[in-house]
Amino acid sequence: MSDSQFRLGTLAAAAVLVLAIVYLRFCGSMSLPAKPPPPQGPSGTQRELLTRSAASPTVYKGFLDSDASTAGLSAPSVSDMSKKLAYRVDEARHVLDPGQPPIEVAGLRLRVERTGDQIIMVIENKLASDVAYNVVSAPSSGSALCNSARPLPFNALVISKGGSERRTECVWRDGMSIIVTKVETMEVLPLSAWYLSQVPPAHVGIEDRIARGHRGVQTTEICSPIMPAVVRTGIDRGDIGWRDLADFYARHRCQTYVFPASYRALKKDGERAIPAVDG
Repeated sequence: MSDSQFRLGTLAAAAVLVLAIVYLRFCGSMSLPAKPPPPQGPSGTQRELLTRSAASPTVYKGFLDSDASTAGLSAPSVSDMSKKLAYRVDEARHVLDPGQPPIEVAGLRLRVERTGDQIIMVIENKLASDVAYNVVSAPSSGSALCNSARPLPFNALVISKGGSERRTECVWRDGMSIIVTKVETMEVLPLSAWYLSQVPPAHVGIEDRIARGHRGVQTTEICSPIMPAVVRTGIDRGDIGWRDLADFYARHRCQTYVFPASYRALKKDGERAIPAVDG
């Protein structure tokens, strides 16, 4: 091929390329590959995603195992945590005076003592397991001055097997008695007792006069402060009681799980899927 032929071939190829570019720019369009679909994965708000994760039996069992290890206890199974808890209640009115022999109600032995300028209640666990408990009481002369009494440190939610707790009732006044109007107990597993001991007493409806002396298990994580308004309303109306609240927190770590408005204490084994999560 001569130089003139090469130059002509090059010019012809360039002309064809220019024509092709002009055509595509003004007379046609280039097709691009279809955009791939977005990656599929969990959707929803952060709280919704956390709720779904916590509702997983696998995640729940992981909590049981890790919490039991932290507490130095044997880890229960999900089936163990889904069983009915033995419950006792006594709603008779009992008047307790210092020096009076103790009474036994709902698996507990109760007596009152005067200690200096205070009146205290001694509560002994007579059952064969750790026990969640609720002793509803009131001083016979009213509770107006009771918050001025120095509270003894005690566990307001659980008494260990064979153990006892001493709680401040009020400032002592001559002739004072302590009137007990309701006693509730629930036998719980060791890990359940550990869970309950971390719960703020107000979360299970215990009045501040008693709750202010509570000293439970201290952990690096604190309980969720969230209590839905519908749950507070249910407590105020009496639709949700101590048994329901204590039953829930005996089965669920309070740092992760929030009491569902629909939850009620299990009346038979496996009555409700555990963990219990609304929404």
